[in-house]
Amino acid sequence: MKQILQFISLVGLLLTILLPVFFFLGKISHSVQDLLMLLGVFVWFGSAVFWLGSKAKEEEI
Repeated sequence: MKQILQFISLVGLLLTILLPVFFFLGKISHSVQDLLMLLGVFVWFGSAVFWLGSKAKEEEI
């Protein structure tokens, strides 16, 4: 389950990072960039909170 959440988080993070580059190169419009970046941020924060820091919790036990 942790690997699935990490993959989903990576997709959200890549959306957030790569879309401004595509906009700068003229590949996508500003409105598409805004919409997909918002989606990427929600995906990143929605999935990363479940697996970040889980290693520290396992070490405490």
